[in-house]
Amino acid sequence: MAEGTLIAGIDIGGTKISALLAGDDGTVRSRGAVAAPASQGADAMADAAASLVRRLVRDAEADVTVVGVGTAGVVDHHSGAIRAASGTFPGWAGYPLAQELSARLDLPICVENDVNAFLLGEVAAGAEYGDDVLGVMLGTGVGGAVLLDGRLRHGPHGAAGEIGHTPGYGDTRCTCGQRGHLETVASGTSLSRRYAERTRGAALGAREVARRARSGDADARAVFDDAGRALALACASAAGILDLPVAVVGGGVAQAWDLLEPAIERTLVTDSPVSGAGLRIVRGRLGEDAVAWGAVRLARGRGVDDTPAEGGTR
Repeated sequence: MAEGTLIAGIDIGGTKISALLAGDDGTVRSRGAVAAPASQGADAMADAAASLVRRLVRDAEADVTVVGVGTAGVVDHHSGAIRAASGTFPGWAGYPLAQELSARLDLPICVENDVNAFLLGEVAAGAEYGDDVLGVMLGTGVGGAVLLDGRLRHGPHGAAGEIGHTPGYGDTRCTCGQRGHLETVASGTSLSRRYAERTRGAALGAREVARRARSGDADARAVFDDAGRALALACASAAGILDLPVAVVGGGVAQAWDLLEPAIERTLVTDSPVSGAGLRIVRGRLGEDAVAWGAVRLARGRGVDDTPAEGGTR
């Protein structure tokens, strides 16, 4: 990277699009966020992401050479298109995101699933996770990623590690249209819904439910206990199949780790992997920047991924 040039990392989520510009030494030159216009369709999302990057470039007064993107949905990591997405993102499935962002920014674009980017970012941060790691993000939905032998695993359909859509957690309809997925218990959306159902009151945001739980509200604590237990069971199942020693958890709901952790720890006592080896379920270290940092790492070309998607190389 030439002196004075930067890499942009974008995190495209259901409620917010955030981005940062980083130098080769890891310093952040500019960062920002905008509301995600998901209900307005895929083009509106691409417009918002591109406008945010252009604003940050102006603020930093430097050039950007490449853009990395971590986005919700199943990503074709060869083309940078979205293969599948939940109902939270109208028009997202099939959208050629790398191509569209490249047309807007006139830059090469590398696209990865947001949880894959999250896991890349966390591993790059130097935490002692090892080479076999499960990544889980609890946000508007629940996503997953898996690192095996130090390499990010995509699978033949780009959906490896998608723990959020594993079944067995009740009968509530999921955003994907099926029933009883982990996402219906452990996402921010489901925490709000389940609390409203228990209290027969208006739906509140997950942060408000967390505040009430910390204030002693038994119903609020119960929905976090249910989420923690379901998360631990899902992680234990993945660990049992793939012999994974650690799961790292991020996303907005992980900010309430103090409310999730007691149920996680109780569940691991009774439902640990059959190998007998201990499973650690830990909160990620990078907070809200994790996906954007992983996208920067992807774009820099130094990640553990195999062939990152690129669009619009010129």
